[in-house]
Amino acid sequence: MIEILIFSIAFLASYAGVAVFRILGVRWGMLDIPNDRSLHKTPIPRGGGSVIVLVSLLLYYFISVYVNDSVSWGYLIGAMLVAAISWLDDIYSISFVIRFLVHASAAFLVIEDLGYLSSIYIPVAGVTVQIGTIGFALSFLWIVWMINAYNFMDGIDGIAGLQAIVASMGWLILAHIFGYDSVYLFSGVLLFASLGFLIHNWYPAKVFMGDVGSAFLGFTFAVLPMLALKEKPENSSLIFVIAVSLVWFFVFDTILTFFVRLIKGRKVWTAHRQHLYQRLVLSGRSHIFVTSLYGLFAALLGAATICFAVFRGSFESLLIFSILGLTTILVFLVFGRSILTRRSK
Repeated sequence: MIEILIFSIAFLASYAGVAVFRILGVRWGMLDIPNDRSLHKTPIPRGGGSVIVLVSLLLYYFISVYVNDSVSWGYLIGAMLVAAISWLDDIYSISFVIRFLVHASAAFLVIEDLGYLSSIYIPVAGVTVQIGTIGFALSFLWIVWMINAYNFMDGIDGIAGLQAIVASMGWLILAHIFGYDSVYLFSGVLLFASLGFLIHNWYPAKVFMGDVGSAFLGFTFAVLPMLALKEKPENSSLIFVIAVSLVWFFVFDTILTFFVRLIKGRKVWTAHRQHLYQRLVLSGRSHIFVTSLYGLFAALLGAATICFAVFRGSFESLLIFSILGLTTILVFLVFGRSILTRRSK
């Protein structure tokens, strides 16, 4: 079967490529030096995610040309732009304005090529809302936000790679069920390329993903629903709910942190250590615990998302309950101790 060959190539190329990068990263001086915002203590090669980018895009092109005969040049060029500016940022530290302009350009390329989300299904309410041209702005914001959200969340060993594996698995299963052949194969590529990287990035990490990898993954998970809709327009109203749910905890963490910092008058575009996952580590939780927690919650919500997408009905309530329940548990783990301490006083 062709998928076994493609997935095997993705894993082996990623694993071997990252092993080589670890050596070259030290030789080239591409090291993440600890600073007052860091959660690691020794210099680590940074930019290993470039291997995920290279493997994923080469296999995406192969799948698109030789399997499905349909290349999204908007996605392909946009992904290369995002990866390129992120690679430069890993090396030289590019200004926020320039990075945003490139991210915006990539988003426009995708929307021009693949279109934008025009309807959204509201779970439990059981209604589909036609959003028309508002979908253009929503799609643009979604893509740009995910590029940066994934980058912000790549701050401890394994968390970005594990989220990529869980989200890719969700897309893999749903694409297989709904007959999105190219998305099915590409999701498997992302899954196994991320797995090959994660082996090197699991605690204690021997290499970091870098902006090049995290921004690329954020961009790709944002565009996957549009790639699916291009392949088959069916279930168009469900696709955005699926896309958000599969990366929900990265979305929630970054949105909550963004507005908390905005309300406090902080510069929201600067690096910090106030994300929920960072607070958990700073409170004494290990990298393995926090990464596994986010991975477990993402997997549980991913299972609920698959049930919702396939069966609907009562599983819509399960999806909402899973989102609210798991999010509440996460927030309590972060802030519960301080809340209980205040009440005891």
